Amino acid sequence: MLRQLALTDMSAAAQVHRIAFNHALPWLFGLHTPDEDRWFYRERVFPTCRVWGRFDDDVLSGIIAFRDGWVEQLYVLPTAQGQGVGTELLDVAKGACERLELWTFQRNATARRFYEARGFALVEQSDGARNEEKEPDARYLWMRGGD
Repeated sequence: MLRQLALTDMSAAAQVHRIAFNHALPWLFGLHTPDEDRWFYRERVFPTCRVWGRFDDDVLSGIIAFRDGWVEQLYVLPTAQGQGVGTELLDVAKGACERLELWTFQRNATARRFYEARGFALVEQSDGARNEEKEPDARYLWMRGGD
């Protein structure tokens, strides 16, 4: 089941983020504590983004947070990856926006393949100086009618 998340889902959303992040980017493991993740979702993500989630038997398995043509967060639990959860969530944002941009880390080859397979084009790469992790990243763009 897909639905827009409420602030009461904040802890579960932060947990999905952390589990998926640590799985995809193990070299950045421990970057934030669970309390910091919950603060981030409560104070930064939920107030500024539309946040949707995919539930399987009442368990949150994936989340997307988007706003003003930007995908800010997209995370799927490792156990739910490869089952269409990420695509379903991305389609929610695509349905609401004429164009979407996002950043992902250059070393996250799985995410890059996922976005490219869904019509996103690489438009910029950076050395990571502007992100908190100081990790080289890549900016992608999708436009309705372009995929």
